[in-house]
Amino acid sequence: MHIRPARPDEAELLTGIALRAKAYWGYDEAFMAACREELTLDAAAVERASTVVAEDGGRVLGFAALTVVPPSGELVMLFVEPDRIGRGIGRTLFEHVRDRARAAGLHRLTIGSDPNAEPFYRAMGATRIGSTPSGSIPGRELPLMELKLGSGL
Repeated sequence: MHIRPARPDEAELLTGIALRAKAYWGYDEAFMAACREELTLDAAAVERASTVVAEDGGRVLGFAALTVVPPSGELVMLFVEPDRIGRGIGRTLFEHVRDRARAAGLHRLTIGSDPNAEPFYRAMGATRIGSTPSGSIPGRELPLMELKLGSGL
């Protein structure tokens, strides 16, 4: 497996991964329909965020997207194909993004986490610092996580 930059022409593929990974947690069709727009990427979104994919044997297994507003960054998406969850792909993507953020001189990463993914981000060293409104479901609050990357905060 290797990590490489995502290509803008992979937006539809990445959208499929995001939707399948979200559905992995057992959300019903109505919930998934409400999330579809927020989880849909286009070529511009892939380019706007620093998006990387985990690939093995030509198959994209997952992806992560980072936005940067110094001195902080935001992990805006991290999704893994459901048949590969639990095999270290998410960890590898997270560590890659974390290392890139550190190399860019960022002091912290924030993450608006799905509640089901909060234990993963805690295992990666992030702490919950509050909550943030869902971009898809009115009135739903999501865990807001933070990973401190270095001095300055």
